[in-house]
Order: sequence, then structure tokens, then C-alpha cells
Amino acid sequence: MTIRSFIAAGLACSVAFAPLGAFASDNKIALVPGGPHPYFAPWEQAAADAAKDFGIAAVEYKVPSEWKLEAQTELLESLAAQGTNGFGVFPGDAVGVNAILSEMKSNSIPSVALGGCAQDPTDVGLCLATDVSQSAYLGTKALIEAMGGKGTIVHLAGLLVDPNTTLRVKAVERAVGETNGAVTLLQTVGDTDSQEQGDQKINALLAAQKDKINGLIATGYISSVVAATALKNLGDKKIKLVGIDDDKIILDGIRDGFVAGTMAQNPYGQAYIGAYALDQMAGGCSVKADAPWIATPQTAHFVDSGTLLISAKNVDSYKDDLKALTKKLQASFKDTYLSCK
Repeated sequence: MTIRSFIAAGLACSVAFAPLGAFASDNKIALVPGGPHPYFAPWEQAAADAAKDFGIAAVEYKVPSEWKLEAQTELLESLAAQGTNGFGVFPGDAVGVNAILSEMKSNSIPSVALGGCAQDPTDVGLCLATDVSQSAYLGTKALIEAMGGKGTIVHLAGLLVDPNTTLRVKAVERAVGETNGAVTLLQTVGDTDSQEQGDQKINALLAAQKDKINGLIATGYISSVVAATALKNLGDKKIKLVGIDDDKIILDGIRDGFVAGTMAQNPYGQAYIGAYALDQMAGGCSVKADAPWIATPQTAHFVDSGTLLISAKNVDSYKDDLKALTKKLQASFKDTYLSCK
């Protein structure tokens, strides 16, 4: 069965059973990550909140069974067959995902990339994600400040094949370079954003070289958790760590003094605003060509979903800061990025 027939079948079902006049919008939106990962957990609550706040008939959070493009593609096809008419997607593959989303567009189903971008040329309307370069740069600057402006650091990086990792590596190098030699980048350890490899590589690094290291900048979720756990197990507060994301282990590390800070991303805001944008696009809005897009190597239509440093100063209040950031971005999103008749 082709995707067109999948969708036709789904639309027939949705017409037969759709409630009359129950919602301000009868659109059915789905938020689909590339696979299981703790980063996406806030998407579920964001989906429920968006449906309620914006009067959308349905906003569903659906996770593929495993982190494979084929699993994500099959889930997208199934959801389209059930009448979904807007997709927010974290690409399971930045290039490979374009095929299914192009087919969606040919059937008048819009999509946006959330949390990570599809590679141009793409039929994804826009990408709402963390400006990973800016986040890594600010995180490294915060680490250098926590170190007193001098010393030796190691960058714990994500998958080396991920374009975002390349951007983060360059951002860390830029921040270090601005110290004019006061800070040295001892090493970049890649492929640490998985539990097995992260445990192995980070603990081996600390066992062999902890006396040479003054700071760690971790730019992956699991990398940050593993590093925070390792420093706590060592009882070492001499090595400063700035990570990414707000896992409980990292937040507890900040409270206990084993973590200097972590760069908060905004997965809730990505899903919440993404659902809002998709509802508007499914209702006939289009993406403005002349909006103030941020230039990135992956896509021409990039919107920064926001980031901030969590430290001991705001570890108990940062969620309020993220909500304020999300509210501000959503309030101007339609006028800034969409053209609606």
C-alpha cells in the first residue's frame, strides 16, 4: 500500500468518527522523536498542554520502538493513515527522513523539525531547536569562569558522525581560543553520548588523567550524566564540570557541588510551540521566506528554541525561566515566522 492510500484510508476514518464542534481546531498533530531518549520526555506534557491551550483536536506524543529510520518511517505512515495532518519530528536520520516528509507534503501534510534539523534540501517547513553552537560556546565560557580563567579542559562530545557534534566541537575550540592560551583543550573525547561508551570512555579518562584536568565540558545528555556520576563517585570537586540538559543526577550534582552548571535546552518549548505552528500550518499558514532565520549548515529555516545556564543560583527556579522564554517565543511566533491569510 502506498502512503497516499494509507492517508486516504486514515482520512476516511477520521471523517466518520470526528466529533462535531468540539474544538476550535479539528487538526490532529503528532510529535515523533527519532527513537527512545530521555531528552524527549517533556514532549508528552507539552503535547497535552498545547492541545488544551490552543484548542487543537489532538496532539499526540508517539515514540518509535527503536532508534532506526525505518521504525520512525513506519510510525509516521501509520499515524498518517489514522488521520494525522501535521508532524513534529526529530529526524532519525537528517537526510533519510526527507523522503517520507516529502511524501507527506505532497499530500498536504505539513511537518516541522523539532530538537534537530533535517538536512536541506528538505520539505520540512522549519526547524525549531537549540542553537547548539551557541549553547556549547556559552557552556564553555561558563566552565572557564568556574575554573578561574585558566587551566586544562576536556570536551566530552556526542556522536562524531552527528553534524551537531561538529558544531559543538568548533564552538568549544572558539571559546578556548579566546583565552589566548590561558586555557588549553587537552582532548576531545567523542562518541560519549551513549551509556556503554560513555561509562567506558569517561571513567577511563578520569582514571588515567584526572590530575591533569581542571574542567570538563560535556555537550551530550548521557555524557553529562556519566561525568557527574563519575566525579561524585571520585569525591572530586577540584575538576569543574559544565554539562547539558537537566537530568536529576546533574541537578543534584549542582546542589552538592560536584557540577558547576549545565546548559538547559528547551524540549518542552520545542514541542509546545511546534504543535502550535503545525496547527497554524495545517490551517493554511505558510512559512515566511524573509523571516529572521538563523544561518546554519543544515537548514535555511532555523529558529532558536532558547537556552540558559543552570547553576547553584537558579537550580530551583530555572523551569520558570524556561516557561517565560517559551511564552515569549510563542507570543510572537506567528507574526514573525508564518504568513496566514
